[in-house]
Amino acid sequence: MSDIELTESRTLTSEGCRLRQKRLIAVLEQAGADHAILTRSEHVQYLTGFRPHHLMLAAIVLDTNGHCLLVAPNVIPDGVSADTVVTYEAQWHATLRQDQHLEIARVLSEALMQTGGKGKCVAVESSRFGPHLQVKERIGKSKTVVDIEKQLWQMRRRKDPDELQMIRRAVDCTHAMYQRAREIIEPGVSELEVFSQLQTAAVEIACEPLTGTGNDYRCGSPGGPPRSRVIESGELYILDLGPAYRGYYADNCRTFAVNQRPTDAQQRAWDQIVEVLEMVSRRVRPGVRCRDVFQEAQSMLDEYLPGAFSHHLGHGIGLFPHEGPHLNPNTGWNDTFEEGDVFTAEPGLYTPELRAGIRLEENYLVTSDGVEQLTRFPLDL
Repeated sequence: MSDIELTESRTLTSEGCRLRQKRLIAVLEQAGADHAILTRSEHVQYLTGFRPHHLMLAAIVLDTNGHCLLVAPNVIPDGVSADTVVTYEAQWHATLRQDQHLEIARVLSEALMQTGGKGKCVAVESSRFGPHLQVKERIGKSKTVVDIEKQLWQMRRRKDPDELQMIRRAVDCTHAMYQRAREIIEPGVSELEVFSQLQTAAVEIACEPLTGTGNDYRCGSPGGPPRSRVIESGELYILDLGPAYRGYYADNCRTFAVNQRPTDAQQRAWDQIVEVLEMVSRRVRPGVRCRDVFQEAQSMLDEYLPGAFSHHLGHGIGLFPHEGPHLNPNTGWNDTFEEGDVFTAEPGLYTPELRAGIRLEENYLVTSDGVEQLTRFPLDL
């Protein structure tokens, strides 16, 4: 058992959900919409506190008068921040239905006739507003539609206190996973054994199944899923762990020398990466361009080992593993750090000489005048 202190289970609060609903209402008013229909599970949870089972669908309708309607599978859930809750049959005789989206559209349409949402303009997530909902909403005949998906993504960047509690629990899970890794990583252990034991360590902290596990459990490689192969002396083991607690993700990385004796080249590369993380801690504050921080990190690592840093510097985390802000030079993104952002920084160096590379990743909360580091587990190889 990890020495992480176990605390009571955490959940989104009614106060937090209602505050986020008010923010969304402001978006609707600016867009000229009377109500929003949202079906993405992350947004249902974000606004009501209800997280549907991953094999079941849900939907919400929020109107500018502040009324929130939740369509939930099978039974009315407890403790949700919704004014009206209706249900649909997601299962028949315990068998999951494949036409849940059609049934949600039918039930939602009937409920709207009684509770509101009868305006002329509806706001939606365009990626999830399919023909089944368009027919029920009479789009093109009696209503117009406006896409607010990007505004929702932007809203989600600002993490409220109840969301931070969920992320902190996910970070606690990674702490326990790295503690277990320190105990078991040695030549001859299989990658699958490491994966299995790290999942167990995280579940002991979460006190329930995880809703995410992370990507990289492959030794002697920049990343990938675990294999049955055993790890070897001299290799570096990159563990990029992203457990999610009730839908909220952590995402941080450590690198371990399998034989606990890093070479001089490995140690020098580690030193350079740590300097980049220290730069991030100094530079990031509201108003700083993410691209500028990336370019400084790229210059620092290229000066040491040209071409060995070949991916993003980091990204936001929350209800999805990669959210805004994007610490990335791509032309489609030009984000600026904002107070309330929770983001990762993950500089790395990868060459065959390093067997096969080093990546270190920390999680941060952007405050009014800098950052708070959320991850505390040692960085040592």
